[in-house]
Amino acid sequence: MSKVKKQGPLGLKQRWSVRRKQEVVLRLLTGEPLDLVSREVSVEVYRLEEWRDRALAGMAEGLRDRTGDPLETELDSAKRHIGELSMENELLRKERDLRSPLRLRRSRK
Repeated sequence: MSKVKKQGPLGLKQRWSVRRKQEVVLRLLTGEPLDLVSREVSVEVYRLEEWRDRALAGMAEGLRDRTGDPLETELDSAKRHIGELSMENELLRKERDLRSPLRLRRSRK
């Protein structure tokens, strides 16, 4: 198992990259005390808690993915078919209008 690299606070005008946030959150998830990490990286406890909660929510969403679900596969196929039919209808309407553009208009007499 690889050891998570500890990083200190950022310098002036530096931003927290996703990678650095991940490293800090991983430290929290591996059991390092929140207040200790907060002091080391100079980030408020509430912000670290927010990062951790967002990471856990993202993980839960990622695990909710139902890859290979036959119902989802069938639904995707049906959506593609509907899209193809809609495009075909649109093309046929345009072709019809080009062949007889006056047919849809009524006489004003």
